[in-house]
Amino acid sequence: MKTSDFFFELPQNLIAQFPPPQRGQSRLMTLDRSTGKIKHCMVNDLPCILSGDSFLSPCGEKPLLVFNDTKVRKARLFGKHEHTGAESEFLLLEKENDDCTIWKTMSKHVRRKKAGNIYIFFDNEGRQTAKAVVIGTEDSYLLLEFDQVINDEWLDRYGHIPLPPYIKRNDNPDDAQCYQTVYARQTGSVASPTAGLHFTNETLEKNTSAGIESVYITLHVGLGTFLPVRSENVEDHVMHEEQFFITDETAAVIEKAKINKRKIISVGTTSLRTLESAFTDEGIKRGEQSTSIFIYPPYKFKTADALFTNFHTPLSTLLMLVSAFADGAFDGRELILEAYAQAIKEKYRFFSYGDAMLIY
Repeated sequence: MKTSDFFFELPQNLIAQFPPPQRGQSRLMTLDRSTGKIKHCMVNDLPCILSGDSFLSPCGEKPLLVFNDTKVRKARLFGKHEHTGAESEFLLLEKENDDCTIWKTMSKHVRRKKAGNIYIFFDNEGRQTAKAVVIGTEDSYLLLEFDQVINDEWLDRYGHIPLPPYIKRNDNPDDAQCYQTVYARQTGSVASPTAGLHFTNETLEKNTSAGIESVYITLHVGLGTFLPVRSENVEDHVMHEEQFFITDETAAVIEKAKINKRKIISVGTTSLRTLESAFTDEGIKRGEQSTSIFIYPPYKFKTADALFTNFHTPLSTLLMLVSAFADGAFDGRELILEAYAQAIKEKYRFFSYGDAMLIY
């Protein structure tokens, strides 16, 4: 299968640069993969939609929603070269020591940043907050050693929200909330599980009142989830490893839902990748785990019956995943690309701050 099979033309004006004025006030496209039928709704219609016959178990039980409760770290830093004053952007991916002084980072022009280069970091008032020296590279990443502890408390104070590159602006104070789900609890992601951004506390309460149960898993989202596939053949792409955690209680609820044939709805591709990674014939694996699972057509899903997700970028692993999920009565890739073409015609907003899609 060729990576180019997952390309589509998208007008730049449909890439959402800002969140909707009010969380949850986004459009929702529903796609029935058994019939190919598309409907245009709103996200706040979701409690009513999920109470419909299509989402009831044979015994009339309502579905189970699975959310990813990871929290986005303010991992984006801007530093100036100590001697030239040239500004560089750094994205802190993961700490390399327990002292939180050495970090693996992503930055442009890695080869130009030589070992021994020093960068100075400042706050909004121009006061120096930290100094870091390049101590080497790891694959295509830089290793920075800071002169102090760079933990989440420090990043909350001096870091920036790591908005994706297709959002062509700097982050602002509103992004600290808007790019975070209302149920985010476990800090560790460098990108938001964006399907969850549509949910408000009110929507969650309406789901509960309607008898729609929710559980939470944690997968810390890495950049590998969002990077385009650069290999010519889909099979040659290698995913970056990500850490996830599932509690005993959550695993037991999911296992019981499977036994009772309740519909399981994954909120986001990160939740779905977590479920597929943890599933075994004996049940859902508990505890701290890691995954580099790469899902593309054809793939037989073992857990979720429906997927609530955003509209994804061309040539991405996420577009390949939703194409695999849409497989059924129709070719999943063709069905998704047709749905995307209709979304473009109807001027849906795309990507992280864009509109939503429910595939079932």
